[in-house]
Amino acid sequence: MTGILLTSQILIWIAVIALGVLGIALARQVGVLHERIAPAGALSLHQSVNVGDAVTPMQLTALDGQSVAIGGTRAGRSQLLFFVSPDCPVCKSLLPVFKSAAASESDWLDAVLASDGDESKQRRMIMQHGLSSIPFVLSESLGRSLGVAKLPYAVLIDEAGKVAALGLVNTREHLESLFEAKERGVASIQEYLSRREEA
Repeated sequence: MTGILLTSQILIWIAVIALGVLGIALARQVGVLHERIAPAGALSLHQSVNVGDAVTPMQLTALDGQSVAIGGTRAGRSQLLFFVSPDCPVCKSLLPVFKSAAASESDWLDAVLASDGDESKQRRMIMQHGLSSIPFVLSESLGRSLGVAKLPYAVLIDEAGKVAALGLVNTREHLESLFEAKERGVASIQEYLSRREEA
């Protein structure tokens, strides 16, 4: 009887040790996969506007009445256009991220919110999210001229008035990837990673 108990105890310990080794191996494999999967940047859709294209300068009026110049040469400053809608849940969840990025990058970046549609809904969204310090323009032609088809969408325009980066933005990382793409001089983070793999 004692021999049977001892044998079963040994078998249980062998099974526990085997499961522990298996768990460690799986954890290591997950770590390897995590390293191989590169962080994704803003998703560049198939659009008529490409990185490097000059943005047609536009003079628009924000909801607060101030004049907002879109595109054109800007002395040492870039411009970030963030296209949103009050009916887009992802847009609303990213507004605090956009507001934070606009404040932290304000030494080189002018942030502008853009949309079209019902002005009263846009004004309610501005009040709800405390966005009164950021110019908000309503212009269907602006979105069309920049190939905006889905929201939330962002376009980063450089100091020379050219598109530096653009894409569909669903997370903070996507938004920050636009800054990273501009800094590295690439169309997108995906392009940068592709070049790095080829080198």
